[in-house]
Formats: sequence, C-alpha cells, structure tokens
Amino acid sequence: MGDVDRPGGERATKAGWRRRALRWGATTAIVGVVGWLFATALIDNWDALRDRDLRPDGWWALAIAAFAAAVPVTGLSWGRIVRVLEPDARVSAREAIAVQCLSWVLKYIPGQVGSVANKVLWAKKKGISRTLIVITFIYENVFLQLASIVPAVIILFVSLGPRVLGENATTLIAPLLVLIPVAAVLYAPLFHRIVALPAKKILKRDIPREYFLSSGQALRSAIAFLGPRIVNGVGFVAIAVSVSGISPAEWLPFAAAYALAGAVGILAFLVPSGLGVREAVIVAVLSQYIPLAEAIVISLIARLLSTVGDALVALIYVIVRRTIPKEIRP
Repeated sequence: MGDVDRPGGERATKAGWRRRALRWGATTAIVGVVGWLFATALIDNWDALRDRDLRPDGWWALAIAAFAAAVPVTGLSWGRIVRVLEPDARVSAREAIAVQCLSWVLKYIPGQVGSVANKVLWAKKKGISRTLIVITFIYENVFLQLASIVPAVIILFVSLGPRVLGENATTLIAPLLVLIPVAAVLYAPLFHRIVALPAKKILKRDIPREYFLSSGQALRSAIAFLGPRIVNGVGFVAIAVSVSGISPAEWLPFAAAYALAGAVGILAFLVPSGLGVREAVIVAVLSQYIPLAEAIVISLIARLLSTVGDALVALIYVIVRRTIPKEIRP
C-alpha cells in the first residue's frame, strides 16, 4: 500500500515545493524591483538629503509607540466582534489583546496563514467555534480595509484635486474596486450566502446565521476599526515631521497615504507584510507633496520603525499573556 501511495505523495510534495518557490520568487522579485528603484532615486537625489539630520529623535519614539499601540486597539475591536457573536464565551479585553498581538507578529508568514491559525487554535482552547473565529477574522480584515481605503481616498482626492487624475489615478482607484465585493460583508444575508455555499461542501454542514453580524452591528464595527488606523497615522506623521518638517495642513493627507499603503500591502498577499508594496504606494503619494528623495526616506524609516514596533508588540503579548489564567492563555 505504501508503494501505491508514494507517487501521489511525491506529486503533492512537488506541487507544494512549486507553490513555495513561486511565492518566494514573487516576493524576491517585488522587493528587488522596489529596492532597485528606491536606490536609483536616492542616488539621483542625494544632494537634497545630504544636509538633513536623520538621527533618531523623540518623533521616532512617538512613531514606534503609535505603531505598536495600534495592534492592541485592533484587538479590542476584534474582541468586541467575538463577544457580539458569542456572548457566552466571555472574552476579556486582555485575551483579545494577547491573541491579536501574537497574530500580528505572525503576519510575516505570507497569506496571513499564521495569523488566522493562531486565532483558530485559541478558539479551540477557549471552546469557541473555529468557524465563527474564521468569520470574525474575515470581518476584521474587511473592516480594516474599509477603514483604510474609503477615508484615505476621500482625503487624498480632496487634497490633491486635479492631480489625482494623473499619475495617482491607479493608486487611488484600484483599491476602491476591491471594495465592491468587500462591501457585501456589511449585508448579513448576502455574506451568509457567500460563506455558506463553499462551507457546506467542505464542512458538510450549514453555518448558523448567528455567526454573522447584522448590518447595524457590521457598520458599528467598521467605524470602530477607524481607531487603529488613526493611531497608525499619528506614528507616520511623526516620522514625516522629523524628516521633512511638514506643516499641519499636510498631516491628514500623509496619515491617509499611510493607511492606503497599508491596505494595498495587505492585498499583496504573496509578500510578507506587504514588503516593498507599501513603500511604493507611500512614495507615489508623498512625492506629490515633498521631494521624491524625502518621500523614499520617510517610507524606509516607516518600515524600520514599524518593525521595531512589532518587537514592542511581541513584548506587549508576553506581558499581557502573563495576566491571563493558564488554561485559556493564547
């Protein structure tokens, strides 16, 4: 029997290796191209940066703190969704923060596999339906996209005016097209049908309607997810002030640019944490306000400090986890 099964197993293994090779090949290509373009632009514009003082300062510390704080804020919003859909679960704010922080650290696994797996494993330990947690994970990502794209596009369209119809048209319009199917999540009956059809074939059972937010609940949750995007925006503006000394009139468009870049980075699911993609969107938008070289430096510093912020998120997870009873710790 082992000899009979071996060819199929070998084919599956080879297919898995091909998928991994394709994924990492795409990641390497994207990061490589963006890195080459950034390096070329920096070399061509080096004179504009030579006299700038780019040493770490208090603004950088504020940025790191804001980037890290956005994750617990997201966890609180996600925890509210779980409590609405499963009131008997008694999910505390500390649990939601701990689970969210660990899932955030695991985002570096492409496709968000690590993030959702962490929440599913926690749900099993907690006695919550894993299907329900997967649905809350979908809600979380959809609401973050809505909170990132819609306000950002409106703010940048008003700020840039006629210029938005030029080089930035694709950057702003393409994410809006993604919202067409995403908006279906806000209407519970339609979202239930979309999820129920494949789930019935795979799980061989129906998904209860109680696992879905009503339209009013979904709208309130979507608004709540504006919180983490605002906190992230504060961190990014702090970096821009440190590097380029932007005026208060530019704070809102810069925060919007970072939110939009984060949303596009999530859509680039083959690339861990949107590496390279997020920076490209930031530069495309910020270069409409400041010199190209400064826009590139801001995007690179934002990536660096957000990574430092991720280390702080891991520390928050360790600290908060210790306050949770052992039997339900994430």
